[in-house]
Amino acid sequence: MSRAFTREDDNENAVADLGERPVSPHRNLVTEMGLTQIDETIRSLHEDLAKAEPAADRQRIAVLSRDLRYWISRRENAEVSIPDPDIAVVRFGMTITIEGEDGRKRSWKIVGEDEADAAKGSISHVSPMAQALFGKSVGDVVTVGDKEWEITDL
Repeated sequence: MSRAFTREDDNENAVADLGERPVSPHRNLVTEMGLTQIDETIRSLHEDLAKAEPAADRQRIAVLSRDLRYWISRRENAEVSIPDPDIAVVRFGMTITIEGEDGRKRSWKIVGEDEADAAKGSISHVSPMAQALFGKSVGDVVTVGDKEWEITDL
């Protein structure tokens, strides 16, 4: 069909097809820093939305509104979890150092899904590695995939 025969408001329909951001079915455990990040994201989205509305940028408003709904729902069901410093087993919020079969050491902090970034040293509490580590202590060996890792420090 020629573009001459399309309606101008077809682009507006694309905004309606945006869809919602998927929300994880897992408990929304967060660290204190994770809760602060959620609050900052909500504040920033409110500011961005206020700037987009006068410009009547419908697509931008739709994206910001969708993201704001997502983060507000994550804030509403966030459960702050602070690890007990006296516990000697891996728990949410702890930083764990592990050593692989090749002798390389890696350290990760186990955090909430929205705050996880393996490249920056944090993994989600629902990741296979975190799941394998929970309840273990220094000296224990866990297998993830086809590799073994020894916990060397909590």
